[in-house]
Amino acid sequence: MNNFNFYAPTRYEFGRGVENRVGELTLALPASKVLIICGQGSVVRSGLLDRVSASLDQAGVRYEILSGVCPNPTDDMVYRGIELAKQTCCEGIIAVGGGSVIDTAKAIAAGAVYDGDFWDFFSGKTIERALPVGVVLTIPAAGSEGSGNAVITKRDGLHKISIRTEHVLRPKFALLNPELTFTLPPYQTAAGIVDMMAHIFERYFSPTEGTEVTDRLCEGLLKAIMNEAPKVLARPDDYDARANIMWAGTLAHNGTCGCGRAEDWVSHRMEHELSAVYGVTHGAGLAVVNPAWMTYMVDHRVERVAQMARRVFDITGDNDPAVAKEGISRLRNFYRSIGMPTTLAELGIENPDFDLLVKKLHENMGEVFGGYYPIDAKVSMAIYKLMV
Repeated sequence: MNNFNFYAPTRYEFGRGVENRVGELTLALPASKVLIICGQGSVVRSGLLDRVSASLDQAGVRYEILSGVCPNPTDDMVYRGIELAKQTCCEGIIAVGGGSVIDTAKAIAAGAVYDGDFWDFFSGKTIERALPVGVVLTIPAAGSEGSGNAVITKRDGLHKISIRTEHVLRPKFALLNPELTFTLPPYQTAAGIVDMMAHIFERYFSPTEGTEVTDRLCEGLLKAIMNEAPKVLARPDDYDARANIMWAGTLAHNGTCGCGRAEDWVSHRMEHELSAVYGVTHGAGLAVVNPAWMTYMVDHRVERVAQMARRVFDITGDNDPAVAKEGISRLRNFYRSIGMPTTLAELGIENPDFDLLVKKLHENMGEVFGGYYPIDAKVSMAIYKLMV
C-alpha cells in the first residue's frame, strides 16, 4: 500500500427533507450572498428550487439564480456564472442538480476569485482558492458532491478536460434526499449506476499491491450497487433502494476507495472523447468503454480483471483469462439488464471516427498515460475498436 493523505471535509446531510437545511448551512459557511446553479427545468417543475429559495430566504441569505446547465457542461456557462458571481459579489455557490451542475458550480467557484481565464486551471494551473460550494443533489451518479474534481468541455475544439484537487473544490456540504431521485427517468438512473461503478473500477484497477481493505471496499460497493439497481428500476419510489444507490454514488467517488493506491482513469478519459465528439450520455458511454478496456487487459494485464470476476461475480476457476472473460460477459449482461448499451452502435454511433477519437485523446492526455497499463495511440485505437 502506498502512503496517502485523505482529507474529505464535506458535511453530508442525508435523508428526507434535508434540502430544507440549505439556508442555515449556507449561512454557516459563512456566505450571505450566493449564486444558485441549476439545470434546465426539473428543479423548477418539481418545486425543489422554490424550497431551496425559501430556506435561503428564511436564513437571510440573498441569492442570484443561473439556470440552464446541460449534460456534458461547457465553458460558456462557466464564463456566464463567473461574470454574474463577480458582478453581484457572491460569497458562495449553491449547486442544485447532478454532476453537470455541480462541476459547473466548482469551475465558477474557482474562476470567481481569479483574475485570469478559468480555463487556465484545466490547462494545468493549480487552484489555490475558490468560493465555497454547497450541493443539493438530485442525480446520484457523478459523485461530484463529495469530490474535489470537475469536468468541463471547452466548446472551441471540443476539449473535455477533468481537474482534480485534494480539497479546494470539495463541497462544504452536500444535502442528499433519496426522495428527490424518485422521478428520475429509468435511462438516467441506469446511466448513473454505470457511472458510479466506473468510478470504483478506475480505483480498483491499480498496479499497487497490498490494498486488501480498499479492494474489499470496492468489491462490496460493486455488489451492493448491482443488488439495488434492479429494485430502483422496478420500483422508482423504493426509498431504501434509492438511498443505497445514492450513498454508493458518493462513496464511489469521495476518495475512500482510492486510499493508498495508484488509480487508472483511462476508461473515463476515453469516454470523455466519445461524449465530447458525439454528445452521448456519460454513463451510457462508460457502459461501452469499460468492458472494452477490460477485454484488452485480458491479453495484457489480466490479474485484476480475473480478481474482479471471482470476487464480484463469484466465478470459479484457475484459468485467469477464462475467468476474466466470463466476468466481462456478466458485466455486459448486467449493463444490458438495466437498459444500457454495450456497443458503439447501440450508443447511436454507427460510423465512429476512430482516428479523431485517438487524436483528441492523446492531444488532451499526452502520448502515454494510464495507471494500470500504459496507453499509447496504438493501444487506445485497439480499445476503441473493441467497442463495435
